Amino acid sequence: MFNRIRRLRQVAAIASISSLVAGCGVLSSDSTEEQDPIVVGTTAAPSTLDPAASWDSSWELFRNIYQTLLSYPSGATAPEPDAADNCRFTDTSNLKYECELREGLTFSDGHALDAKAVKYSIDRIRKINVNGGPAGLLGSLDRVQVLSDREVVFHLNKADATFPFVLATPAMSIVDPEDYPEDKLREGETIVGSGPYTLSSYDDGNQAELVKNDSYKGIAERKNSAVTIRYFQDSPTMVAGLRDKKLDVAFRGLAADDIVDIQADDEDELQLIEGSGTEINYLVFNPKDSMAGKSAVRKAIAQVVDRPAIAHKVYKDTVEPLYSMVPKGLTGHTTGFFDDYGEPDTAKAREILGDAGITTPVPLTLWYTSDRYGSATKAEFEELKSQLDGSGLFKITLKSRPWKTYVGGYQKGEYPVFGRGWFPDFPDADNFIAPFVGEQNALGTPYLVPKITETLLPNSRAQSDRANVVKDFEDAQRILVDDVRLLPLWQGRQYVAASEEISGAERALDPSTIMMVGELSRKTSW
Repeated sequence: MFNRIRRLRQVAAIASISSLVAGCGVLSSDSTEEQDPIVVGTTAAPSTLDPAASWDSSWELFRNIYQTLLSYPSGATAPEPDAADNCRFTDTSNLKYECELREGLTFSDGHALDAKAVKYSIDRIRKINVNGGPAGLLGSLDRVQVLSDREVVFHLNKADATFPFVLATPAMSIVDPEDYPEDKLREGETIVGSGPYTLSSYDDGNQAELVKNDSYKGIAERKNSAVTIRYFQDSPTMVAGLRDKKLDVAFRGLAADDIVDIQADDEDELQLIEGSGTEINYLVFNPKDSMAGKSAVRKAIAQVVDRPAIAHKVYKDTVEPLYSMVPKGLTGHTTGFFDDYGEPDTAKAREILGDAGITTPVPLTLWYTSDRYGSATKAEFEELKSQLDGSGLFKITLKSRPWKTYVGGYQKGEYPVFGRGWFPDFPDADNFIAPFVGEQNALGTPYLVPKITETLLPNSRAQSDRANVVKDFEDAQRILVDDVRLLPLWQGRQYVAASEEISGAERALDPSTIMMVGELSRKTSW
Protein backbone atom coordinates (compact mmCIF):
# COMPACT_ATOMS: atom_id res chain seq x y z
CA MET A 1 0.00 0.00 0.00
CA PHE A 2 2.80 2.41 0.82
CA ASN A 3 5.96 3.32 -1.01
CA ARG A 4 8.85 5.40 0.17
CA ILE A 5 9.25 8.45 -2.04
CA ARG A 6 12.08 10.15 -0.16
CA ARG A 7 15.73 9.17 -0.02
CA LEU A 8 17.45 9.46 3.31
CA ARG A 9 20.19 12.03 3.48
CA GLN A 10 23.15 10.96 1.34
CA VAL A 11 25.63 11.32 4.21
CA ALA A 12 23.57 8.90 6.28
CA ALA A 13 23.53 6.41 3.41
CA ILE A 14 27.33 6.58 3.07
CA ALA A 15 27.75 6.12 6.82
CA SER A 16 25.48 3.10 6.67
CA ILE A 17 27.52 1.51 3.85
CA SER A 18 30.75 2.17 5.75
CA SER A 19 29.43 0.55 8.89
CA LEU A 20 28.39 -2.53 6.92
CA VAL A 21 31.90 -2.84 5.48
CA ALA A 22 33.25 -2.64 9.03
CA GLY A 23 30.96 -5.49 10.06
CA CYS A 24 28.55 -3.41 12.12
CA GLY A 25 25.16 -3.00 10.43
CA VAL A 26 22.32 -0.58 11.07
CA LEU A 27 19.25 -2.77 11.35
CA SER A 28 15.62 -2.44 12.36
CA SER A 29 15.15 -3.79 15.86
CA ASP A 30 12.20 -5.96 16.86
CA SER A 31 12.90 -5.30 20.53
CA THR A 32 10.15 -3.60 22.49
CA GLU A 33 12.51 -2.54 25.27
CA GLU A 34 12.67 1.12 24.23
CA GLN A 35 14.12 3.60 26.70
CA ASP A 36 12.00 6.47 25.38
CA PRO A 37 8.49 6.37 23.93
CA ILE A 38 8.00 6.88 20.21
CA VAL A 39 6.32 10.26 19.79
CA VAL A 40 3.62 10.61 17.12
CA GLY A 41 2.09 13.94 16.09
CA THR A 42 -1.36 14.42 14.56
CA THR A 43 -3.93 17.19 14.12
CA ALA A 44 -6.81 14.77 14.87
CA ALA A 45 -7.45 14.94 18.61
CA PRO A 46 -10.18 12.68 20.01
CA SER A 47 -13.60 14.23 20.55
CA THR A 48 -14.45 11.60 23.19
CA LEU A 49 -12.92 8.66 25.07
CA ASP A 50 -16.15 6.63 24.98
CA PRO A 51 -16.65 4.41 21.89
CA ALA A 52 -20.44 4.75 22.17
CA ALA A 53 -20.13 8.43 21.20
CA SER A 54 -17.58 8.31 18.43
CA TRP A 55 -17.89 8.11 14.66
CA ASP A 56 -14.81 10.20 13.92
CA SER A 57 -11.03 10.28 14.25
CA SER A 58 -11.24 9.39 17.95
CA TRP A 59 -10.88 5.91 16.45
CA GLU A 60 -7.15 6.58 16.01
CA LEU A 61 -6.74 6.32 19.78
CA PHE A 62 -9.37 3.61 20.27
CA ARG A 63 -7.72 1.16 17.85
CA ASN A 64 -4.64 1.08 20.03
CA ILE A 65 -6.24 0.95 23.49
CA TYR A 66 -9.57 -0.83 23.16
CA GLN A 67 -10.07 -4.21 21.51
CA THR A 68 -12.62 -5.37 18.95
CA LEU A 69 -13.73 -8.88 18.05
CA LEU A 70 -12.01 -8.53 14.68
CA SER A 71 -9.25 -6.25 13.50
CA TYR A 72 -6.64 -5.92 10.75
CA PRO A 73 -3.16 -7.42 11.00
CA SER A 74 -0.47 -5.57 9.08
CA GLY A 75 -1.02 -5.83 5.34
CA ALA A 76 -4.52 -7.33 5.58
CA THR A 77 -7.46 -6.00 3.55
CA ALA A 78 -10.12 -8.03 5.36
CA PRO A 79 -10.69 -8.25 9.13
CA GLU A 80 -9.38 -11.19 11.13
CA PRO A 81 -10.17 -12.35 14.69
CA ASP A 82 -8.59 -10.27 17.45
CA ALA A 83 -10.48 -10.57 20.76
CA ALA A 84 -12.23 -13.44 19.02
CA ASP A 85 -10.53 -16.76 18.39
CA ASN A 86 -12.79 -17.33 15.37
CA CYS A 87 -15.85 -15.75 13.74
CA ARG A 88 -18.11 -16.89 10.90
CA PHE A 89 -21.57 -16.73 9.38
CA THR A 90 -23.30 -19.93 10.48
CA ASP A 91 -26.03 -19.85 7.82
CA THR A 92 -26.12 -19.43 4.04
CA SER A 93 -28.28 -16.32 4.20
CA ASN A 94 -25.76 -14.13 6.10
CA LEU A 95 -28.21 -13.59 8.99
CA LYS A 96 -26.34 -15.24 11.90
CA TYR A 97 -22.77 -14.28 12.72
CA GLU A 98 -21.09 -16.15 15.57
CA CYS A 99 -17.83 -15.45 17.38
CA GLU A 100 -15.91 -17.47 19.95
CA LEU A 101 -13.62 -15.40 22.18
CA ARG A 102 -10.04 -16.18 23.07
CA GLU A 103 -9.48 -17.81 26.41
CA GLY A 104 -8.41 -15.71 29.40
CA LEU A 105 -9.17 -12.22 28.08
CA THR A 106 -9.10 -9.44 30.68
CA PHE A 107 -9.55 -5.69 30.76
CA SER A 108 -6.73 -3.44 31.95
CA ASP A 109 -8.35 -3.26 35.39
CA GLY A 110 -8.15 -7.05 35.75
CA HIS A 111 -11.85 -7.75 35.16
CA ALA A 112 -12.70 -10.66 32.86
CA LEU A 113 -13.67 -9.93 29.26
CA ASP A 114 -16.35 -12.43 28.26
CA ALA A 115 -19.27 -12.79 25.86
CA LYS A 116 -21.52 -10.84 28.24
CA ALA A 117 -19.15 -7.86 28.00
CA VAL A 118 -19.34 -8.04 24.20
CA LYS A 119 -23.14 -8.03 24.25
CA TYR A 120 -23.16 -5.23 26.83
CA SER A 121 -20.85 -3.08 24.68
CA ILE A 122 -22.90 -3.44 21.50
CA ASP A 123 -26.29 -3.07 23.22
CA ARG A 124 -24.96 0.00 25.03
CA ILE A 125 -24.16 1.77 21.76
CA ARG A 126 -27.73 1.37 20.61
CA LYS A 127 -29.27 2.25 23.98
CA ILE A 128 -27.32 5.50 24.40
CA ASN A 129 -27.90 6.25 20.71
CA VAL A 130 -25.76 9.37 20.40
CA ASN A 131 -26.91 11.63 17.55
CA GLY A 132 -24.41 11.17 14.73
CA GLY A 133 -22.79 8.36 16.72
CA PRO A 134 -21.91 4.78 15.79
CA ALA A 135 -25.38 3.32 16.38
CA GLY A 136 -25.92 4.12 12.71
CA LEU A 137 -23.48 1.34 11.83
CA LEU A 138 -25.73 -1.26 13.43
CA GLY A 139 -28.80 -0.90 11.25
CA SER A 140 -28.70 -4.55 10.20
CA LEU A 141 -28.40 -5.89 13.76
CA ASP A 142 -31.52 -7.37 15.37
CA ARG A 143 -30.14 -8.70 18.66
CA VAL A 144 -27.05 -10.09 20.37
CA GLN A 145 -27.22 -13.50 22.06
CA VAL A 146 -24.78 -14.96 24.60
CA LEU A 147 -24.41 -18.73 24.29
CA SER A 148 -21.64 -19.22 26.87
CA ASP A 149 -18.81 -17.32 28.51
CA ARG A 150 -16.92 -17.33 25.22
CA GLU A 151 -19.64 -17.60 22.56
CA VAL A 152 -21.73 -14.74 21.19
CA VAL A 153 -24.15 -14.68 18.23
CA PHE A 154 -25.26 -11.63 16.26
CA HIS A 155 -28.73 -12.08 14.77
CA LEU A 156 -29.25 -9.78 11.79
CA ASN A 157 -32.58 -8.45 10.54
CA LYS A 158 -31.36 -8.61 6.95
CA ALA A 159 -28.46 -10.17 5.13
CA ASP A 160 -25.29 -8.13 5.59
CA ALA A 161 -22.00 -9.37 4.16
CA THR A 162 -20.33 -6.21 5.52
CA PHE A 163 -21.17 -6.96 9.16
CA PRO A 164 -17.71 -8.41 9.96
CA PHE A 165 -16.23 -5.11 8.76
CA VAL A 166 -18.56 -3.23 11.12
CA LEU A 167 -17.43 -5.36 14.07
CA ALA A 168 -13.82 -4.48 13.19
CA THR A 169 -14.40 -0.72 13.53
CA PRO A 170 -13.17 0.89 16.76
CA ALA A 171 -16.76 2.01 17.37
CA MET A 172 -17.44 -1.61 18.36
CA SER A 173 -14.73 -1.56 21.01
CA ILE A 174 -15.42 -3.85 23.96
CA VAL A 175 -15.84 -2.00 27.26
CA ASP A 176 -15.98 -3.20 30.87
CA PRO A 177 -19.61 -3.34 32.09
CA GLU A 178 -18.42 -2.46 35.59
CA ASP A 179 -16.81 0.79 34.42
CA TYR A 180 -19.02 2.04 31.58
CA PRO A 181 -22.63 3.04 32.41
CA GLU A 182 -25.33 1.21 30.51
CA ASP A 183 -27.44 4.24 29.61
CA LYS A 184 -25.07 7.21 29.49
CA LEU A 185 -21.58 8.11 28.34
CA ARG A 186 -18.63 7.57 30.66
CA GLU A 187 -17.00 10.73 31.98
CA GLY A 188 -13.38 11.40 32.85
CA GLU A 189 -10.03 11.11 31.09
CA THR A 190 -9.25 7.44 31.59
CA ILE A 191 -9.91 4.34 29.51
CA VAL A 192 -10.50 0.76 30.61
CA GLY A 193 -9.79 -1.46 27.63
CA SER A 194 -8.08 -4.67 26.59
CA GLY A 195 -6.14 -3.48 23.55
CA PRO A 196 -2.43 -3.53 22.70
CA TYR A 197 -1.74 -0.50 24.92
CA THR A 198 -3.15 1.10 28.04
CA LEU A 199 -3.69 4.83 28.45
CA SER A 200 -1.32 5.87 31.23
CA SER A 201 -2.18 9.58 31.06
CA TYR A 202 -4.33 11.91 28.99
CA ASP A 203 -4.38 15.68 28.55
CA ASP A 204 -7.44 16.52 26.47
CA GLY A 205 -6.48 18.12 23.17
CA ASN A 206 -2.76 18.01 23.97
CA GLN A 207 -1.33 14.56 24.61
CA ALA A 208 -2.04 10.87 25.21
CA GLU A 209 0.58 8.57 26.75
CA LEU A 210 0.32 4.87 25.87
CA VAL A 211 2.24 1.98 27.42
CA LYS A 212 2.35 -1.62 26.31
CA ASN A 213 -0.46 -3.77 27.76
CA ASP A 214 1.25 -6.94 28.97
CA SER A 215 -2.07 -8.77 29.35
CA TYR A 216 -3.16 -8.15 25.74
CA LYS A 217 -4.13 -11.23 23.74
CA GLY A 218 -4.68 -10.51 20.07
CA ILE A 219 -3.10 -10.04 16.65
CA ALA A 220 -1.62 -6.54 16.93
CA GLU A 221 2.15 -6.18 16.69
CA ARG A 222 3.93 -4.26 19.46
CA LYS A 223 7.44 -3.36 18.33
CA ASN A 224 7.83 -0.68 20.99
CA SER A 225 7.02 -0.43 24.69
CA ALA A 226 5.45 3.02 24.77
CA VAL A 227 4.02 5.68 22.46
CA THR A 228 3.15 9.31 23.15
CA ILE A 229 0.62 10.94 20.83
CA ARG A 230 0.71 14.72 20.68
CA TYR A 231 -2.14 16.75 19.23
CA PHE A 232 -1.49 19.87 17.17
CA GLN A 233 -3.64 22.70 15.85
CA ASP A 234 -1.78 22.98 12.56
CA SER A 235 0.67 21.24 10.29
CA PRO A 236 3.57 23.76 10.37
CA THR A 237 3.88 23.48 14.16
CA MET A 238 3.71 19.69 13.95
CA VAL A 239 6.34 19.46 11.22
CA ALA A 240 8.58 21.91 13.10
CA GLY A 241 8.44 19.48 16.01
CA LEU A 242 9.45 16.66 13.68
CA ARG A 243 12.41 18.62 12.32
CA ASP A 244 13.47 19.60 15.84
CA LYS A 245 13.39 15.90 16.85
CA LYS A 246 10.61 16.50 19.37
CA LEU A 247 8.49 14.11 17.30
CA ASP A 248 9.38 10.84 15.62
CA VAL A 249 6.36 10.57 13.31
CA ALA A 250 3.80 13.05 11.92
CA PHE A 251 0.53 11.84 10.49
CA ARG A 252 -3.02 13.06 9.74
CA GLY A 253 -3.21 16.74 8.94
CA LEU A 254 0.07 17.23 7.07
CA ALA A 255 -0.41 20.35 4.96
CA ALA A 256 0.37 20.33 1.25
CA ASP A 257 3.13 22.95 1.63
CA ASP A 258 4.86 20.84 4.27
CA ILE A 259 4.56 17.68 2.16
CA VAL A 260 6.06 19.44 -0.85
CA ASP A 261 8.88 20.92 1.26
CA ILE A 262 9.82 17.51 2.67
CA GLN A 263 9.73 15.97 -0.82
CA ALA A 264 12.00 18.69 -2.22
CA ASP A 265 14.56 18.82 0.59
CA ASP A 266 17.37 16.40 -0.30
CA GLU A 267 19.27 17.39 2.85
CA ASP A 268 16.38 16.53 5.16
CA GLU A 269 16.80 13.65 7.60
CA LEU A 270 13.19 12.65 7.15
CA GLN A 271 11.27 9.93 5.39
CA LEU A 272 8.06 10.77 3.56
CA ILE A 273 5.90 7.76 2.85
CA GLU A 274 3.06 8.11 0.36
CA GLY A 275 0.18 5.71 -0.11
CA SER A 276 -3.04 5.60 -2.04
CA GLY A 277 -5.90 6.74 0.12
CA THR A 278 -9.68 6.66 0.28
CA GLU A 279 -10.10 9.78 2.41
CA ILE A 280 -12.69 12.09 0.87
CA ASN A 281 -13.74 15.69 1.46
CA TYR A 282 -17.22 16.98 0.70
CA LEU A 283 -19.88 19.62 1.37
CA VAL A 284 -23.16 18.90 3.16
CA PHE A 285 -26.31 20.94 2.44
CA ASN A 286 -28.92 21.40 5.16
CA PRO A 287 -32.36 20.65 3.62
CA LYS A 288 -34.10 22.80 6.25
CA ASP A 289 -32.20 25.97 5.32
CA SER A 290 -34.14 28.52 3.28
CA MET A 291 -31.51 28.57 0.53
CA ALA A 292 -29.43 25.37 0.87
CA GLY A 293 -32.71 23.47 0.98
CA LYS A 294 -33.48 24.47 -2.61
CA SER A 295 -32.40 21.91 -5.20
CA ALA A 296 -31.58 24.63 -7.76
CA VAL A 297 -29.17 26.35 -5.35
CA ARG A 298 -27.33 23.10 -4.70
CA LYS A 299 -27.14 22.28 -8.40
CA ALA A 300 -25.88 25.76 -9.24
CA ILE A 301 -23.10 25.39 -6.69
CA ALA A 302 -22.23 22.00 -8.19
CA GLN A 303 -22.03 23.72 -11.57
CA VAL A 304 -19.69 26.47 -10.34
CA VAL A 305 -17.25 24.64 -8.04
CA ASP A 306 -13.83 24.10 -9.64
CA ARG A 307 -12.35 20.98 -8.05
CA PRO A 308 -9.07 20.95 -10.02
CA ALA A 309 -8.38 24.51 -8.85
CA ILE A 310 -8.85 23.45 -5.22
CA ALA A 311 -6.60 20.43 -5.69
CA HIS A 312 -3.84 22.46 -7.38
CA LYS A 313 -3.97 25.87 -5.69
CA VAL A 314 -4.73 24.79 -2.14
CA TYR A 315 -3.39 21.24 -1.91
CA LYS A 316 -0.48 21.44 -4.40
CA ASP A 317 -1.79 18.31 -6.18
CA THR A 318 -1.44 16.15 -3.07
CA VAL A 319 -5.16 15.40 -3.53
CA GLU A 320 -7.20 14.77 -6.68
CA PRO A 321 -10.65 15.97 -7.78
CA LEU A 322 -13.52 13.66 -6.82
CA TYR A 323 -16.80 13.40 -8.72
CA SER A 324 -18.65 10.80 -6.66
CA MET A 325 -18.99 9.89 -2.99
CA VAL A 326 -17.31 6.53 -3.66
CA PRO A 327 -13.60 7.19 -4.24
CA LYS A 328 -11.40 5.80 -6.99
CA GLY A 329 -9.96 2.38 -6.23
CA LEU A 330 -13.17 0.93 -4.80
CA THR A 331 -15.68 -1.24 -6.64
CA GLY A 332 -18.64 0.95 -7.63
CA HIS A 333 -16.78 4.24 -8.18
CA THR A 334 -18.40 6.52 -10.78
CA THR A 335 -17.89 10.05 -12.09
CA GLY A 336 -21.53 11.15 -11.85
CA PHE A 337 -20.94 14.82 -10.97
CA PHE A 338 -18.55 15.28 -13.89
CA ASP A 339 -20.92 13.45 -16.22
CA ASP A 340 -23.79 15.77 -15.26
CA TYR A 341 -21.99 19.08 -14.78
CA GLY A 342 -18.73 18.81 -16.70
CA GLU A 343 -16.35 21.75 -16.35
CA PRO A 344 -17.32 24.73 -14.15
CA ASP A 345 -19.77 26.92 -16.08
CA THR A 346 -21.25 30.13 -14.63
CA ALA A 347 -23.71 30.57 -17.50
CA LYS A 348 -25.25 27.16 -16.87
CA ALA A 349 -25.44 27.86 -13.15
CA ARG A 350 -27.21 31.18 -13.82
CA GLU A 351 -29.71 29.36 -16.01
CA ILE A 352 -30.41 26.79 -13.27
CA LEU A 353 -31.16 29.55 -10.74
CA GLY A 354 -33.16 31.61 -13.24
CA ASP A 355 -35.38 28.70 -14.22
CA ALA A 356 -36.18 28.19 -10.53
CA GLY A 357 -37.01 31.88 -10.04
CA ILE A 358 -34.20 32.41 -7.54
CA THR A 359 -32.85 35.95 -7.20
CA THR A 360 -29.07 36.40 -7.26
CA PRO A 361 -26.73 36.79 -5.55
CA VAL A 362 -27.83 33.97 -3.24
CA PRO A 363 -26.68 34.58 0.37
CA LEU A 364 -25.17 31.49 2.02
CA THR A 365 -22.99 30.78 5.04
CA LEU A 366 -20.38 28.02 4.67
CA TRP A 367 -19.02 26.46 7.84
CA TYR A 368 -15.80 24.54 8.35
CA THR A 369 -13.91 23.12 11.33
CA SER A 370 -10.73 24.95 12.25
CA ASP A 371 -8.76 22.05 13.77
CA ARG A 372 -9.78 18.66 12.37
CA TYR A 373 -8.70 18.12 8.76
CA GLY A 374 -5.49 20.12 8.62
CA SER A 375 -4.49 23.76 8.30
CA ALA A 376 -5.36 23.86 4.57
CA THR A 377 -9.09 23.69 5.36
CA LYS A 378 -9.32 27.45 5.85
CA ALA A 379 -7.60 28.07 2.51
CA GLU A 380 -9.91 25.54 0.84
CA PHE A 381 -13.02 27.37 2.02
CA GLU A 382 -11.53 30.72 1.06
CA GLU A 383 -11.02 29.29 -2.43
CA LEU A 384 -14.65 28.04 -2.48
CA LYS A 385 -15.83 31.50 -1.44
CA SER A 386 -13.71 33.09 -4.17
CA GLN A 387 -15.16 30.76 -6.81
CA LEU A 388 -18.79 31.21 -5.75
CA ASP A 389 -18.56 34.97 -5.15
CA GLY A 390 -16.62 35.33 -8.39
CA SER A 391 -19.51 33.85 -10.35
CA GLY A 392 -21.68 36.78 -9.27
CA LEU A 393 -24.40 34.28 -8.33
CA PHE A 394 -23.61 33.90 -4.63
CA LYS A 395 -22.68 36.00 -1.62
CA ILE A 396 -20.74 33.70 0.70
CA THR A 397 -19.98 34.19 4.38
CA LEU A 398 -17.42 31.90 6.00
CA LYS A 399 -17.53 30.76 9.62
CA SER A 400 -15.59 28.16 11.59
CA ARG A 401 -15.45 26.42 14.95
CA PRO A 402 -13.12 23.93 16.66
CA TRP A 403 -14.20 20.33 16.09
CA LYS A 404 -15.71 19.71 19.52
CA THR A 405 -18.22 22.54 19.16
CA TYR A 406 -18.48 22.18 15.37
CA VAL A 407 -19.96 18.68 15.74
CA GLY A 408 -22.73 19.91 18.02
CA GLY A 409 -23.57 22.65 15.54
CA TYR A 410 -24.17 20.42 12.55
CA GLN A 411 -25.97 17.84 14.68
CA LYS A 412 -28.42 20.58 15.72
CA GLY A 413 -28.87 21.70 12.11
CA GLU A 414 -27.29 25.13 12.67
CA TYR A 415 -25.26 25.25 9.44
CA PRO A 416 -26.72 25.93 5.97
CA VAL A 417 -23.68 24.35 4.26
CA PHE A 418 -20.77 22.71 6.03
CA GLY A 419 -17.60 20.82 5.22
CA ARG A 420 -16.82 17.29 6.28
CA GLY A 421 -14.08 14.78 5.68
CA TRP A 422 -14.52 11.03 5.73
CA PHE A 423 -12.01 8.36 6.58
CA PRO A 424 -13.60 4.99 5.80
CA ASP A 425 -14.80 2.66 8.52
CA PHE A 426 -13.89 -0.17 6.16
CA PRO A 427 -12.72 -0.41 2.51
CA ASP A 428 -16.01 -1.01 0.71
CA ALA A 429 -18.29 1.26 -1.35
CA ASP A 430 -21.06 0.56 1.18
CA ASN A 431 -19.17 2.69 3.69
CA PHE A 432 -19.27 5.74 1.42
CA ILE A 433 -23.05 5.63 1.00
CA ALA A 434 -24.74 3.94 3.97
CA PRO A 435 -23.31 6.27 6.68
CA PHE A 436 -24.79 9.35 4.98
CA VAL A 437 -28.38 8.23 4.40
CA GLY A 438 -31.31 7.24 6.60
CA GLU A 439 -32.99 8.73 9.64
CA GLN A 440 -29.80 8.40 11.68
CA ASN A 441 -26.49 8.95 9.95
CA ALA A 442 -22.99 10.30 10.43
CA LEU A 443 -24.07 13.77 9.32
CA GLY A 444 -26.47 14.26 12.20
CA THR A 445 -29.06 15.37 9.62
CA PRO A 446 -31.71 12.88 8.42
CA TYR A 447 -31.46 12.04 4.71
CA LEU A 448 -34.35 9.73 3.86
CA VAL A 449 -33.72 7.81 0.63
CA PRO A 450 -35.91 4.66 0.70
CA LYS A 451 -34.62 3.42 -2.66
CA ILE A 452 -31.09 3.27 -1.22
CA THR A 453 -31.83 2.17 2.35
CA GLU A 454 -34.61 -0.32 1.58
CA THR A 455 -33.55 -1.76 -1.77
CA LEU A 456 -30.04 -1.01 -3.04
CA LEU A 457 -28.07 -1.43 0.20
CA PRO A 458 -29.93 -4.63 1.23
CA ASN A 459 -29.36 -6.06 -2.25
CA SER A 460 -25.64 -5.30 -2.11
CA ARG A 461 -25.22 -6.63 1.43
CA ALA A 462 -26.67 -9.98 0.41
CA GLN A 463 -23.68 -10.44 -1.91
CA SER A 464 -20.58 -11.93 -0.33
CA ASP A 465 -18.76 -11.45 -3.64
CA ARG A 466 -18.40 -7.67 -3.78
CA ALA A 467 -17.75 -7.77 -7.53
CA ASN A 468 -21.49 -8.41 -7.90
CA VAL A 469 -22.60 -5.13 -6.31
CA VAL A 470 -21.46 -2.61 -8.93
CA LYS A 471 -24.93 -1.93 -10.36
CA ASP A 472 -26.43 -1.31 -6.90
CA PHE A 473 -23.79 1.25 -6.03
CA GLU A 474 -24.00 2.94 -9.43
CA ASP A 475 -27.75 3.34 -8.94
CA ALA A 476 -27.24 4.69 -5.41
CA GLN A 477 -24.75 7.25 -6.62
CA ARG A 478 -27.13 8.32 -9.37
CA ILE A 479 -29.63 9.28 -6.66
CA LEU A 480 -26.97 11.19 -4.70
CA VAL A 481 -25.97 13.12 -7.83
CA ASP A 482 -29.59 14.00 -8.60
CA ASP A 483 -30.23 15.25 -5.03
CA VAL A 484 -26.93 17.10 -4.52
CA ARG A 485 -27.41 16.89 -0.77
CA LEU A 486 -23.73 15.93 -0.65
CA LEU A 487 -21.11 17.44 -2.96
CA PRO A 488 -17.80 15.52 -3.18
CA LEU A 489 -14.75 17.74 -3.66
CA TRP A 490 -11.54 15.74 -3.49
CA GLN A 491 -9.92 12.42 -2.66
CA GLY A 492 -6.73 12.40 -0.64
CA ARG A 493 -3.54 10.41 -0.58
CA GLN A 494 -2.01 9.24 2.67
CA TYR A 495 1.27 10.72 3.86
CA VAL A 496 3.36 9.79 6.88
CA ALA A 497 6.48 11.78 7.71
CA ALA A 498 8.99 10.15 10.02
CA SER A 499 12.51 10.48 11.35
CA GLU A 500 15.07 8.35 9.54
CA GLU A 501 15.50 6.50 12.85
CA ILE A 502 11.97 5.05 12.66
CA SER A 503 10.98 1.74 11.06
CA GLY A 504 7.53 0.42 10.27
CA ALA A 505 5.73 3.62 9.22
CA GLU A 506 4.90 2.06 5.85
CA ARG A 507 3.08 -0.78 7.65
CA ALA A 508 1.36 1.28 10.31
CA LEU A 509 -1.92 2.16 8.56
CA ASP A 510 -4.78 -0.30 8.40
CA PRO A 511 -7.23 -0.40 5.42
CA SER A 512 -9.30 2.39 6.97
CA THR A 513 -6.09 4.47 7.36
CA ILE A 514 -6.04 4.24 11.15
CA MET A 515 -2.52 4.19 12.57
CA MET A 516 -1.51 1.04 14.45
CA VAL A 517 1.28 2.52 16.54
CA GLY A 518 2.62 -0.88 17.54
CA GLU A 519 4.21 -1.21 14.10
CA LEU A 520 6.59 1.67 14.83
CA SER A 521 10.07 0.98 16.16
CA ARG A 522 13.50 2.57 16.33
CA LYS A 523 16.41 1.42 14.26
CA THR A 524 19.30 0.41 16.48
CA SER A 525 23.01 -0.11 15.90
CA TRP A 526 24.96 -3.17 17.00
